[in-house]
Amino acid sequence: MTEKLTAYQVGRTIGLKQTGKAVQTKKKGKASSKKDGKQPSRIKLKVGEVVTLDVNRLGINGEGIGYVERQVVFVDGALPGEKAVVRIVRIEPTYAVGSLLRIVKKSATRVKPPCPVYEQCGGCSLQHMDYQAQLEWKREIVRESFARYTGLTDLEIRPTIGMENPWAYRNKAQLPVALVGGKVVAGLYAPGSHRLIDTSECMIQHPTTNEMVQVVRDLVRELGIPLYNEKKHMGVLRTIVPRIGFETGEVQLTLVTLTEDLPQKDPLVEHIRKRLPYVTSIMQNINPARTSLIFGDKTKLLWGKEKIEERLGNVRFSLSPRAFFQLNPEQTVKLYDEVKRAAGLTGKEVVVDAYCGVGTIGLWLAPYAKEVHGIDIIPEAIQDANENAKRSGIANAHFTVGAAEKILVQWVKQGFRPDVVVVDPPRTGCDHALLKALLQSKPKKIVYVSCNPSTLAKDCNILLQGYKIESVQPVDMFPQTAHVECVVLLSLKL
Repeated sequence: MTEKLTAYQVGRTIGLKQTGKAVQTKKKGKASSKKDGKQPSRIKLKVGEVVTLDVNRLGINGEGIGYVERQVVFVDGALPGEKAVVRIVRIEPTYAVGSLLRIVKKSATRVKPPCPVYEQCGGCSLQHMDYQAQLEWKREIVRESFARYTGLTDLEIRPTIGMENPWAYRNKAQLPVALVGGKVVAGLYAPGSHRLIDTSECMIQHPTTNEMVQVVRDLVRELGIPLYNEKKHMGVLRTIVPRIGFETGEVQLTLVTLTEDLPQKDPLVEHIRKRLPYVTSIMQNINPARTSLIFGDKTKLLWGKEKIEERLGNVRFSLSPRAFFQLNPEQTVKLYDEVKRAAGLTGKEVVVDAYCGVGTIGLWLAPYAKEVHGIDIIPEAIQDANENAKRSGIANAHFTVGAAEKILVQWVKQGFRPDVVVVDPPRTGCDHALLKALLQSKPKKIVYVSCNPSTLAKDCNILLQGYKIESVQPVDMFPQTAHVECVVLLSLKL
């Protein structure tokens, strides 16, 4: 699948598939008040008012949750167990948002964020929390989601699988470029704004991607290449997109421009090759639209290879600039191993990989299955998946274009019965028609991979009509952020 993140979303969260915070916090306010047995009354607080409150827990975005006279208040940067002085900055019908002024009583899990722009860029939300505490909190978020949406309060949630070194793990960045205070800046937008913060030394990015951003930023200034002006919809360079293959060392640099014409193109490419001799591929993507989406439809080669190669274990992947690939390769291997463990393959099973994208999960499972059938609605992703299977020498994996809910029903009508179905849907969860198709086709096992505990639990609640939950395994794909991935095994009720 291709990534369709807006520049704001990239700035708001280094993770993927994120909806707007305002919508989520409304849901969080309701959920937290119900859990704590306190029904929110009509908000009596006023904007600008300074209050002191006890922080009881964290919300789904990692913000502290406290109460003032039974009224829910969300506070970024506050931790459970802390007493905080807060200024109210926004009032909504069922909750308020506060800005942290100072901490009266500090949590034992609080640490000093190592990133100098942590409180400005909004890319991370948990650097102020001890990493082991982050892992436990993510486990608790999963537990709460299942309790809320399935009623299963005694469900065993396994400890979150974390990283030994939870830094420098991202293999790709997508950084808008703009003129800020007379300086060329490449970075992320501050939360809720279009104020660009320089994140060219991001601590969760691979050092190579940081260096690429810094070099291009400096070259743009030296060569006088016009930068994109969002308000006027003028200029040229919009976004810098560096990507590195952790296993292969191949490096891809993509420049997203408003126009196909790139001033100083030849000198720019020449200087990039001199200052970044390890670069494998230099690409240009043209996005002429007045949109917050990062990529346009047209991409052309400026120098080197059109695609770079990456490996996960023995599986080889060819990556074009817009091709989706997991951002944390180290944790991806752990995540897919958990999928393999949950599937429990013996070599005799027929596996369906719904929402298969470029085939990452299906190809990971193929050596252990009789055959794998992947389904995705994006033709380019299916083309890449079939190419990746061929490049990896995997002959028992086949990928089909279409909506999983329709294709699976067609196959079942033709007598096809999968033993295991793996679903890895977007943040919004599975299409309801697919859940219905799963209940009708009755595979022995469903392995649900999710990046959103709430939609995961909601979908599992529907699947409980015919399945029981065997295991729930959180995986920390994005340390220092509020995101948590999950692998759930559901088995058919006999």
